[in-house]
Amino acid sequence: MLMAELQTLVVDDREINLTQVLKLVNWAENGGQAKALIADGRVRVNGEVETRKRRQMAIGDRVQCDDGPTLVLARAPETP
Repeated sequence: MLMAELQTLVVDDREINLTQVLKLVNWAENGGQAKALIADGRVRVNGEVETRKRRQMAIGDRVQCDDGPTLVLARAPETP
């Protein structure tokens, strides 16, 4: 069994939704393309197909588009 590639997206404490995540990691060029990917059922969050474009994301959420790599949201390390 092949291990899926894992990528990390470091986010701060501001709210971020699924559409923004797809654009940040360049899986979508713009909001319209991101919304289409979601509407077509091509995006999974934590293993489940997600159809809510404005779904609020949380640290630890895992996102995958089609059979691509899995993206994990991570908190930015605190600076001293």
